[in-house]
Amino acid sequence: MLNNAHLSVLVHEQARKYGEKTVLSYRDDASGAWLPWSWNRLAQTVTDVSRALLSLGVAEQERIAVFSQNKPECYAVAFGGYAVKAVTVPFYPTSSGAQVTYMMNDGEVRFVFVGEQAQYDTMFQVLSLCHTLERVVIFDRSVVRREEDRFSMYLDEFLTLGGEEQDAEIARRQAAASFDDMADILYTSGTTGNSKGVIMTYRMYHAALEGNDATLPVTEEDVILNFLPLTHVFERAWSYLCLAEGCHLAVNLRPQDVQRSLQEVRPTCMASVPRFWEKVYQGVQEKIATASPVQRRLMQSALATGIRYWTEYASKQLPAPPALRLKYRLYDRTVYKLLRRTLGLDRGNFFPTAGAAVSPEVEKFVHAVGIYMMVGYGLTESTATVTNDNMDKPNTLGSIGRPLPGLEIKIGENDEILLRGDTIMPGYFRKETSTKAVIDADGWFHTGDAGYFKNGELYLKERIKDLFKTSNGKYVAPQMIESKLTIDRYIEQCVIVADKRKFVSALIVPNYQLLEDFAKAEGFAAEVTTREQLCAHPRIHRLVAERIDTLQQDLAHYEQVKHFLLLAEPFTMEGGELTNTLKVKRGVVCERYAARIDQLYEEAERSFKA
Repeated sequence: MLNNAHLSVLVHEQARKYGEKTVLSYRDDASGAWLPWSWNRLAQTVTDVSRALLSLGVAEQERIAVFSQNKPECYAVAFGGYAVKAVTVPFYPTSSGAQVTYMMNDGEVRFVFVGEQAQYDTMFQVLSLCHTLERVVIFDRSVVRREEDRFSMYLDEFLTLGGEEQDAEIARRQAAASFDDMADILYTSGTTGNSKGVIMTYRMYHAALEGNDATLPVTEEDVILNFLPLTHVFERAWSYLCLAEGCHLAVNLRPQDVQRSLQEVRPTCMASVPRFWEKVYQGVQEKIATASPVQRRLMQSALATGIRYWTEYASKQLPAPPALRLKYRLYDRTVYKLLRRTLGLDRGNFFPTAGAAVSPEVEKFVHAVGIYMMVGYGLTESTATVTNDNMDKPNTLGSIGRPLPGLEIKIGENDEILLRGDTIMPGYFRKETSTKAVIDADGWFHTGDAGYFKNGELYLKERIKDLFKTSNGKYVAPQMIESKLTIDRYIEQCVIVADKRKFVSALIVPNYQLLEDFAKAEGFAAEVTTREQLCAHPRIHRLVAERIDTLQQDLAHYEQVKHFLLLAEPFTMEGGELTNTLKVKRGVVCERYAARIDQLYEEAERSFKA
């Protein structure tokens, strides 16, 4: 049952109810075992954090930063801050020194908590540039501090700073807590320049928890794998819902460990982004492609049966014909069951998925094998959920679900989705002009996304600001085309180029290992000893072209990719092409490859496919 208390007291109230029941767990690096935190331990650590913050003089609504991988300590610091009316500012663990400096100074942060060696090293490099910084607190005792470091202490040392003498002030601040206070400042990923700090109030979280509780069947029996960064509003709001419901959160410390964690934890729920499911889909397609003819036919038949069962009947909540139902149940007990067990999803309840467009092929596949992917849509500015699929109502392929209860949604000019309600931010931190640009006089937040309603479900059309207009006057939605292409196992990343151009082209980062395997199988591996040679080889180019043509058959002629470049290096955060949420910085990529793009179009003019 949902406990929708003010976040300043939530953990303490839950601890009184659940006591020694496990609330958090994590894999210990030394033993490989998952170690538990009980509700009582979490509540005591939250109290120790609150006391220590007060001993350092943290004022009401003062900002404290958390720069760490996901750890149980991240929750303790956030809720310890809430209890004394401090504002938590989480940083992505992969943030660069420049990004950290900007957010520290923008938020006037005096105290920052860092997780591991990488975050400590980054923080230390920019200490002198963070004008208000006074203290660094390190979560991990194995972090090696610099000899000249006079700023930092370890968490266990920090937790001893306060004592019972702070309890009266903690109680006073909790009693004075308001739903209109700032709880967090979440900085957007910044695909088009400096990020903006989204003000997250307690009222926003309170309304989001209440609305999501009405549509998400999560209970205290659920085991949740915490996989996405806690800095991401989707994971943060979802985690708070799970805590309010009394769930067990298994914290995956490092993104690269997620497959192992899935198999060990076997979660009933996990918030994820479409890319996770695309990887699963690609992996299954690879197994099918390399299987024996008999196994291939079996798997293809199983998938075809599951897709038909879900798209034509289950998604519409209609009874399937007896023969199809019987065939589906047979595959569910054999092929699908084996796949789910292999992935660690055999105990699955439902899996919220948002953050980008979901490919129809991927959505059909996931549902076909008996995994309930709950597609949704939201933004940082809306406390994540705007819409999501409902398990007790029809879910149409391609929709992004039904509105969150209590949230107003309307379609405005240019089909823009407008939002109003308690889950919507009051504004960007200290950015009045930016706030006025997105929240109008009537309180409607302008999302920048175009969409429409049909039978109670919301559908996205395109990101209005991202629309490209070709030189022929045709409008192209790049993200839609990119999501189609990146489900292919040979394509890792893709950026569409079309604005003011005669036709659509693409910059493609391929799966280098699969291309190398193809070159070996086809007998020309000796000709491609470098990635540059691999990507430039005519046989490789022909292979990728054929796959692109297959994927884009249902696109209008003017939307189809006519020419493309295969890149020998992937887009990375370190290289500046990706944000911390792995979104492509389109402007950076196009500028970096401007000369090659111009050359592609010049050469294509001679053989342009009209």
